[in-house]
Amino acid sequence: MRRHWKWLLLIIPVAVVVIVVGGTFVYIHFVAPDPAPKPTFSSVAAGATAATGAGTDDASATATGAIDGPWNVGTDSYVQYRVQEKLNGQDNEATGRTTAVTGQLTVAGTTVDSASFSVDMTKVTSDEQQRDGQFRGRIMNTSTFPTATFSLTSPVELTAIPENLTEITVSATGKLTLHGTTQTVTFDLQARRNGSQLEAKGTIPITFSDYGINNPSGGPARVGNAGDLEFLLIFRR
Repeated sequence: MRRHWKWLLLIIPVAVVVIVVGGTFVYIHFVAPDPAPKPTFSSVAAGATAATGAGTDDASATATGAIDGPWNVGTDSYVQYRVQEKLNGQDNEATGRTTAVTGQLTVAGTTVDSASFSVDMTKVTSDEQQRDGQFRGRIMNTSTFPTATFSLTSPVELTAIPENLTEITVSATGKLTLHGTTQTVTFDLQARRNGSQLEAKGTIPITFSDYGINNPSGGPARVGNAGDLEFLLIFRR
């Protein structure tokens, strides 16, 4: 009997570990929704939808000529978060997205001289209700801080207006407000002209403590102190 008890004392912890590890593997690879893809230009087409607050562009609009003037953020734009987490010791990637993005930029010659954007953080979803509840509650406290904003503080100089579908990389500096805290950020973004619209995508690294954001770790999930804010913005006249 003593020998049997000794074997049970060894087998039970091993069995628990196997169940936890195996269950987590099955959850990550077969149950949990796949993380959202990173922003890419290939997923959008020129003139797909009308810009927010503006009429639909003429389908005959060309990709040549000046781009001076104001451009509105289109309804097919989005902002999303991406964090790397350890779930019971196994790697997992979590994302959440919203298309509730509004804003405008203004171009003068080869200079983007102003830009400002607003994101409704209460509309960010990940297809996991528990994760979304944590995001809106203890992590981002969206009832108190429902909006995130970005405003360009330095003009973005373009060496030239690119040809249609030619991608360029530029650096942007501005004020980013998250969770009620504003920080100056500088980041690279990729931009191109696509027919009658302009497109921009990029990633802004976010250190949670810089914005007073609670670490997202909870339950079996462990997250570091940083994540990424990703965006794809489609602009139309």
